Order: sequence, then C-alpha cells, then structure tokens
Amino acid sequence: MTHTEEKPYQCNQCDNTFSLNCNLIQHLRTHTWKKSKQCNQCDKTFSLNGNLIRHLGTHTGKKPYQCNQCDKAFLQNSVLITHIRTHIGEKPYQCNQCDNTFSLNCNLIQHLRTHTWKKSKQCNQCDKTVSL
Repeated sequence: MTHTEEKPYQCNQCDNTFSLNCNLIQHLRTHTWKKSKQCNQCDKTFSLNGNLIRHLGTHTGKKPYQCNQCDKAFLQNSVLITHIRTHIGEKPYQCNQCDNTFSLNCNLIQHLRTHTWKKSKQCNQCDKTVSL
C-alpha cells in the first residue's frame, strides 16, 4: 500500500479515506464527540481540552519540549519522549509471538497482524512482501 498510497477505508460520514482500518475507526470518533472547546484564534473546535491546548501551539509556534541531543523541539512532551528513543535505540514494545521489538506501540500493533494474516502479496515495485 505504501507505493500506491491506496486508501480503501472510507468514512461513511464524510469524504476522508484511510490506508488502515484502525485510522478510520479513530477518525469516526470525531463525528460522534461533541466539540465544545473552540480555539480563540481560528474557528477550529475540539472535543478534548488537551487537543485544544496542543492546537494553540500551532498559532504561537512555540515548541517548549527541546531534545537535549539534537536541535529538534516539540509541542508535546510525549512526542519528545518518543523522539529520544531514536537516539538511544530504546524499543520498549515487544511482540509476544516473536523477538521483534518496536519503539512505538502502533508499530507493534501493526506487526501483530502479520502473525494472524494468512495471505501475503509481493509488491510489484520492490522486493517487499506484505501481509494482507
């Protein structure tokens, strides 16, 4: 899917499409949550106060969480923590079915599907095989 950028999962409430079903599921929540928190600098609204606070940083350009090993800075501490893993090679998420480890939980979740999927397909643009 990465070469074709195929997005087979379409929202039934708007025109958004997604390459992964889990992204569609997460998106569908945006249609059901009440968005009562409004940005005072634009017309965007949010259902969670934390999302509004994170959004406000896009207006100020401030990124208060600075990496101490490179010049990158982030709006959220959690993103900085994930970034630091790239410097130290930390991969805290381990597959319970093989020895693979991952720095991000979402990568582990995607990997776990490879143990249950039965079909695979060879990419026609590179030598990679993907599980379907």
